[in-house]
Amino acid sequence: MNVWIRKQWTLLLGVLFVLSAFVTLFKYTVEQGWVTNAMKIGLGLLSGAGFAAAGFSLIKREKWPLVGELLIGLGACLLYTTAAFAGVYYEMWDSMTVLLGMTAVTAALTVYAYRFESRLLINIALTGGLLSPLLMRPETDQAFTLFLYMLVLNSAFFWLSTVKSWNELRLTSFIGSWIMYIVYFFTFDPVVEGVWNLPLRYALAAFLFYQIGFLLASRANKQSFDGMNMFAGLSNGVIFGFWSLLLIHGEVHYAYPLAFIGFVLLLASWFIHYHMKRMEPASATYGSAGVLLMLLALNQVGSGLAVKPIFNVFLWSAVAALLVLAGKRFRWQALNLASLIIWFTTVCYWYVITWFTPRGEWFGVFIPFLNWGAMAWLALAALGFYYSAREKFASLGDAGNRVMGNMYALCSHLIIGGLLTVQMIRLFQEHLYDLPSFYMQLSLSASWGVYALLLVLWGVNRGQSVFRWFGFSVLGLTAIKAIFFDLNGQESLYKVLVLLLLGGISFLIAWINGKWNKVRELGDQSWEQHGADTDNKKDNV
Repeated sequence: MNVWIRKQWTLLLGVLFVLSAFVTLFKYTVEQGWVTNAMKIGLGLLSGAGFAAAGFSLIKREKWPLVGELLIGLGACLLYTTAAFAGVYYEMWDSMTVLLGMTAVTAALTVYAYRFESRLLINIALTGGLLSPLLMRPETDQAFTLFLYMLVLNSAFFWLSTVKSWNELRLTSFIGSWIMYIVYFFTFDPVVEGVWNLPLRYALAAFLFYQIGFLLASRANKQSFDGMNMFAGLSNGVIFGFWSLLLIHGEVHYAYPLAFIGFVLLLASWFIHYHMKRMEPASATYGSAGVLLMLLALNQVGSGLAVKPIFNVFLWSAVAALLVLAGKRFRWQALNLASLIIWFTTVCYWYVITWFTPRGEWFGVFIPFLNWGAMAWLALAALGFYYSAREKFASLGDAGNRVMGNMYALCSHLIIGGLLTVQMIRLFQEHLYDLPSFYMQLSLSASWGVYALLLVLWGVNRGQSVFRWFGFSVLGLTAIKAIFFDLNGQESLYKVLVLLLLGGISFLIAWINGKWNKVRELGDQSWEQHGADTDNKKDNV
């Protein structure tokens, strides 16, 4: 395509200049009133047919074939200009007349170009067909006639570009049509009140036409869904998104057009995957863009409600879970990485926002750990523990995956700690608000002591020292808090009970740690004895 354009672009430019001169002459004679409109239409039809006949005659006699194609193309441009003048610029032809006339001219050009490989001719005709209504600024709103005009052009030239692999036709019609939409939107200044207004309908028709057209063209072109067709398809979605947001601003929430575009892109991704039977870059790109738009739209659900942060956590946790499952299913680790990023971002978001979010009671009464806020913590922790147990990246190796697994588990334990802390604070705020504040602080210390015990048990059970040391650290910080801060003020029996509980937890952790060290030493001795026995056997042999 690039080579052909470099060779022929000067010829196309010359035709553009000539066509611009004819259109300017048309408009000038209209302003001066030199000839009637009927005479202009007749002159345009006769001139167009005459140029086309002369060009066909030269080609038939095999004399100056290039000049013949130029003349036929110029004749087609004049016929398109006449149709635009009579049907769009002035309401002299009704829409059906324009449709029939355009269909006849376009069908003749398409058949001729298909049979004789006349690539230059069809490019001239397409350029002229797009340029004619652009150069004329209509005095009446003939949007439907223009829509039919563009539909005929795009249908024929899209089909020809597909069967002949003349990709410049497809790209030119796509760019030219959206430019046409922009020019005529500001020229006609149409009414945009209501959700289902006419400009939106025309934009929607163009969006769906090109989205389907690019997919079918890719399928016909040796199942090549990448490259220009993919980028044009994505650009088509961006352009329609801009116009839809502009046209229905104030009527409906912007989440609806985003969800619709995302749904269309997901269908495109499925279409590609269905025909290729494997994950392709084009399918992944369309799918990722569609999912992103759907999520952006879904993220707006509940806007303005106090419980919106809780909904966000459940939404993005579900997205992270679906991504990691899809990554396992299709063996595409980019999805696993995206899942981890979303999960970690959601954890940070929830740690910041949870203090200002409603509790999410189920029955109008706060029950610790049985509320939507607690379920949000648990959903995040469950994902983290799943990553720790199952998530592995081939590029990291065994040592790297082991370190990352510990990091996931540590984050999950921090989430559990946050859950305990928040639920304890909410319990006192909701049901025990009459008690002095130091009771809540002592309860937090007790819960953190239990939390430290759980961390040590986890480390022993998994054979990982990092969790034992993490539990020791939590226990040490809890001791500092309990002794130097919680004991200030009046004495109470509750303080004694908490301190005894923390002491008992400390003794229990020490006993568990001693048992773990003893087992580890025995294991090391057993391994050394096994190595010595092996050496002795080798010596005897």
